[in-house]
Amino acid sequence: MKKKTIVVNDLMQSGYSYSLTEPVATNFHPDFVPELTPPQLLELGVFGGKYMTDCVEEFPAEWFANARLCSERHDPDLNFFRINASQPLSVWREKSWVNDEDPRGWFQWYCRYYLGRRIADDQRQIKRWKAIRRHAGQIKANCKPGDWNCRPKQRQALLHWAYDSRRI
Repeated sequence: MKKKTIVVNDLMQSGYSYSLTEPVATNFHPDFVPELTPPQLLELGVFGGKYMTDCVEEFPAEWFANARLCSERHDPDLNFFRINASQPLSVWREKSWVNDEDPRGWFQWYCRYYLGRRIADDQRQIKRWKAIRRHAGQIKANCKPGDWNCRPKQRQALLHWAYDSRRI
């Protein structure tokens, strides 16, 4: 693959650039096996539709063709489970869950990783992704298979992290 450089010119990262060093959707770390792709997540409805509405130019247009988005506000009705399972970005910053390279957090990191970017923060983000899996165990232990009304907030949170909680 020929190395490609992306220059980001959005509200949060004007002039930030990164290189794509892997082919799209391949060569993931062996411990990182997301069940859903970024465009699938956007189409299902995640983050109240507000997430990344100010940086759509950075990503392939087809990702947003069927995305459930609202650039004006966070709207939980746009989420697949129609429930708010997010914390404000200010909380993410307070807890040091975001960094300068990915100021919107894990999903922004995942979108860029999916496109082929690899950076030093990959290990930390993959570790965080693996830790969220515990919520799937709680759903399995407390809900009947296929009962999407059981623990919808945890199910939505799992979707945010590319775990397909509809299968549980």
